Amino acid sequence: MLHCAMINPQRQPLTRKEIKTALAKLPGWSFSKNKLTKHFEFKNFRDALAFIVRLAFEAEALNHHPELTNVYNKVTLALNTHDAGGKVTVMDVALAGKIEKISHPKK
Repeated sequence: MLHCAMINPQRQPLTRKEIKTALAKLPGWSFSKNKLTKHFEFKNFRDALAFIVRLAFEAEALNHHPELTNVYNKVTLALNTHDAGGKVTVMDVALAGKIEKISHPKK
């Protein structure tokens, strides 16, 4: 008897066309090496770290976590889904959208 693994639809890899469509709504994000990536620059280290903390709450809420580097006021993010073989999924697009909202706080 064969058993088919049920894959959560949110964790199925997107096509290049779907990724391109998603990127049109995510300013500054790019797709390279099976990851959505973006570089952020803040006024200072404190602002960069505050952004990372806000990002952590969004990532935890989705149970989806980015690759992240921080050097002083710069933060670089890379998103893909390990459960999907390291490919980009709806989860990555959703997290990128939430990141966009917190990276541009209302004044």
